[in-house]
Amino acid sequence: MRLKNFSLSIGSQIFKACSDESRLRILNLIFQNKEMCISDLEQILDFTQTKTSRHLIYLKNSGILVTRKIDQWVFYSLKEEVLEIIGQIFQFLSKDQILKQDAETFKTMYSNRELALNKFDHKNWQP
Repeated sequence: MRLKNFSLSIGSQIFKACSDESRLRILNLIFQNKEMCISDLEQILDFTQTKTSRHLIYLKNSGILVTRKIDQWVFYSLKEEVLEIIGQIFQFLSKDQILKQDAETFKTMYSNRELALNKFDHKNWQP
């Protein structure tokens, strides 16, 4: 489902959420990988649990993220309604070196089976 009416209110929420570099880095990883849990984001971005939680709560309260819980993990994903605009934002930022480094760190950690996401791959679980 796409946003049928892109209003000033919705736009300002999205742009305020994207006004912080840490939140952009979190959003980019979630956008690229469909779903991420807090512990994986902490490891990849080298953020504290407090910092990561604070930004995830902000993004969720802004109406950008949704959650689902599996066992003790909470996975965050983008609301379907904002996928298009978030995708356009990251299309403009696609050459940013920090975001590229975050993606490389994810790939390395995933291939080394260091992420919580890897635990679900063993159970034939698909994000």
